[in-house]
Order: sequence, then C-alpha cells, then structure tokens
Amino acid sequence: MTKYGSRIKYKWPIWLVWKVMSPDLKYLSGFGNYFSTEALPGTLPEGQNSPQHVAHGLYAEQLSGSPFTVARVENRRSWLYRIRPALLHSEFVPIEDGLVRSAPFDEISASPNQMRWDPFPIPAEPTDFVQGLISLMGNGSVADRRGCAVHIYVSNHLMGDRFFYCADGDLLVVPEQGGLLIRTELGILEVTPGEIAVVPRGIRFQADPTEGTARGYLCENYGAYFRPPDLGPIGSNGLAAPRDFLTPVAAYEDKTGKFSLIAKFQGQLWEAILDHSPLDVVAWHGNYAPFKYDLARFQVVNTVSVDHSDPSIFTVLTSPSEFPGVANIDFVIFPPRWMVADHSFRPPYYHRNVMSEYMGLIRGAYDAKASGFVPGGSSLHNCMSGHGPDAETFTKASSAKLEPQHTGNGLAFMFESSMVFRPTSFAHNAPQLQNDYLECWKGLKAHFKKKD
Repeated sequence: MTKYGSRIKYKWPIWLVWKVMSPDLKYLSGFGNYFSTEALPGTLPEGQNSPQHVAHGLYAEQLSGSPFTVARVENRRSWLYRIRPALLHSEFVPIEDGLVRSAPFDEISASPNQMRWDPFPIPAEPTDFVQGLISLMGNGSVADRRGCAVHIYVSNHLMGDRFFYCADGDLLVVPEQGGLLIRTELGILEVTPGEIAVVPRGIRFQADPTEGTARGYLCENYGAYFRPPDLGPIGSNGLAAPRDFLTPVAAYEDKTGKFSLIAKFQGQLWEAILDHSPLDVVAWHGNYAPFKYDLARFQVVNTVSVDHSDPSIFTVLTSPSEFPGVANIDFVIFPPRWMVADHSFRPPYYHRNVMSEYMGLIRGAYDAKASGFVPGGSSLHNCMSGHGPDAETFTKASSAKLEPQHTGNGLAFMFESSMVFRPTSFAHNAPQLQNDYLECWKGLKAHFKKKD
C-alpha cells in the first residue's frame, strides 16, 4: 500500500491511519475559486493546460462539470495530471442495485400525507458506504438533469478495493453519527457530524467510517451544481461565507492490483475492473472539486422585532432551477441561535408550502417538536401539506416568557425542492415509518371566542 503523495506503506485499519494522517491534511479555502495544487513539486505546467510532455511522465486530463459554452462565471472544470487516464478499465456491466433507487420515482404514488421515520439501524453484517445506501425518495428526471434523490447511508466497513462515482448528480453528504474519510481523485476530506461535504458529479472516491460505524443523509442533486445562495438585501455578509468552504490539496495513490469501480449511471449501478487505484492524480488546477463546510461557521440572520422570517434565510447551498428564484433543491439548516422578538410565537409557524420539504436531525432536538423526531430520523411534508409545531410545543410556546431564548445545541436541516418527493416502496413500508405521526397534532384544540 502507498501513502498519498509518497511511497510509505500502510498495514493498519483506515481509522488508525487517519489519526496519523490528520495533522498533515491541508485544505484550500474559498468557494468556487480557481485552485492550483500539486503533491509533487514541478508537476503543474506553466503557460498551457496540456503540454506535449507532462512532468513525471503523467497524463493530462480535463474534468468538465459544466457545458463548454456556458458563461465564464458558470464554467466548472479542472485539469488533472495523473498516472493513468481515467478510461483504463474493463467494460462496465450492470450489478445489483440493492436499496438504491433513482428517478423517475414511480414505484408508488406520491402522497399528501405527512410522513416521519425513525432512524435506520446500522447493519450487523459488514456493509460499506455503497452497500449501505438506502433510497427514501426523490423527484425529477436523471435524463433531464432535474430534481434530486434522498438517501440514507449506513456503514461499518471499509470500501477496501472498491471505488465509486455518481454520473447522475452531485452528492451532498450530511453525517449524523460518526465521521467519514472521503478519499477522492483530487484529495482527501474528513467530514464529521456538524460538517457537510459535496462530491461533484463524476469524481471517483471512497468513503470510510473513521470511528468504526457511520450514518448520515445523502442528497443526490441531478440539477445545477450546488452553490451559496445570492444574498440580495442581506448584503455582502451573512449565511455561508465563501472563504469557509474547504477544498482538498492534491494527494495521490500509486498502487496496482485488482480494483472495482462502481458507477451510478442513469439510475443503474454498474461495475468495471481496474488494475490500478483510480486515485492517482498527482496535481490539478481548476474550480471543479470536492469541498467541505463546517455548519458551525454559518452566520445566522434572524428575527429581532416581530414575527418570523422565512426559512430561506437559513440556506447554506442552493441548486437553481431554470426559473429565477425557484430552487431545484435547497440545503437549509436550523442551527443553534438566539431568538429575540416581541409579541411573537417563537417556534416555526404553521405552514403550507408550494415547495416540498424533507427534514433530518443531526443532533439535539428540533424546536418545533417535543418528541418523536430524533437524530437520524427524518420527515416529509410534500407540496401544500400542512405542518408545524406539535400540540405540546404550541402550548408551551404560547405561554413562554418573552425574553431572549437560545435554541440549545440542536442542529436540523432540510432538503427543500420545487418538485414533489415520491417515496420509494421500501421507505413507504419500512418499520421505521411512524404510522402515528399525525397524532402529534391531535391535541391542537380550537380556542376561538367571538368576544374576549
């Protein structure tokens, strides 16, 4: 085995290797910046992208994440200088999909019913990141590059000689339990609960638990690439600062043997065989790369007078649709924060929305639910399905003293889409589905009086 960027051999489990390596990992800062990074000095060419002879006998390969002719500001691509071209592999053949599903999500009809799930357990048998993918729902079309899919990942095993890439969309990783070591073609990311990572469409990687087991949420974005939202009247500061997004430096693996490359292509899992590790990029420059973000760095914009601002003020990343102001998918968080307002009901307001909302909980408690919504669990409120605080929360919040309140250490998130989510048959029939979810609102009584 080979250490990234050198010739040092490993014989330890990956989580022990990670604890040795972690002090040496470095990142490049700034969302969408044009980066240059090399694991061996003198690798990057000067003055041209693809020279006649690349340093160290490497191959030049461009990775394009956007059409060639989009506006310069929208162009996403990186030049990779690697030991072997990415095309060196056997023929891809379809393999068993397990619980992975993709658009069109048409196994069962979409439902206006509010739905909520308990956490999915981590299996007892050895299960790596790809084997542990559970598709819950989705919308849109892979072929038309619109919509998204929502998955849960559970893992207790290393990927070993298996690698993965998704040709259908970007992968937004939201850890809930245990960290992941994500080794990509362009470098190494560690992501822990409270952080997120995005692996763009087509980039090959491994994702291994750093603490023995890992569980979290995964949004597969079929549409336009994720980016921070425009700030509009908020101004130049607030929400997620571009400088806080971190991209890995170049790190390569020069290793031969028999390896498996799994691709998700047009909703189907495929497998090809390699005689080398695909993580062999020695240097790269460009702006199409994986990145991570610490959600604790999010600058909250919140109510300070009366009533509520809409949850859009908590948007970390957005994938725009073809309609201005309408998101293909938004990633929204509800982080620890102070709530200060006069004459106001503090928890989220009762709501019906043209957008469809999938919510998960990373840690703590969510301020709109007194019970039943726990870390690792999730809920779905589709287009125009009513939702809001349960009866216990309403009663408590209606009589609470109006003084500054802190939400505690809770961290919830939402995947919000302009298209209706269609659950998979597995999600609809899973024992984790709470059949009594509607009961949490049964205690909401009419308090109407014609005269006070």
